Amino acid sequence: MTRADNTHHLTAAAAERRREALRRATAAVEQLTAAGEAVTFSAVAATAGVSRSWLYSQDDLRATITGLRPSTGRPAAAAAAKHRASVASLRQRLDATRTEVVQLRAENGQLRDQVARCLGEQRARR
Repeated sequence: MTRADNTHHLTAAAAERRREALRRATAAVEQLTAAGEAVTFSAVAATAGVSRSWLYSQDDLRATITGLRPSTGRPAAAAAAKHRASVASLRQRLDATRTEVVQLRAENGQLRDQVARCLGEQRARR
């Protein structure tokens, strides 16, 4: 007994999901614009309930969002510098990591001694 080819239902459902996602994304762009908020891929994705990667794959939406994105007027390096950790923060993280390494080494030594004692006891029993 062979089954009927019902793939047209899946194709239709996928097309409907895409149309609905496009409608939500377009509405999100309009909503963000009307509210005076920044129109970014992240904002549109969160508002519309779609993924950013899906937005990037939609040529028309990508062009619209790229055209509406706010221009910061500063170079990318300056924007990245804003998010860098301070020297004091990095030193604090380094100190915490050093402390953790010392503790882990001590624990490692204790565990090795424990394993050695267990192996010695096993050999003595044989």
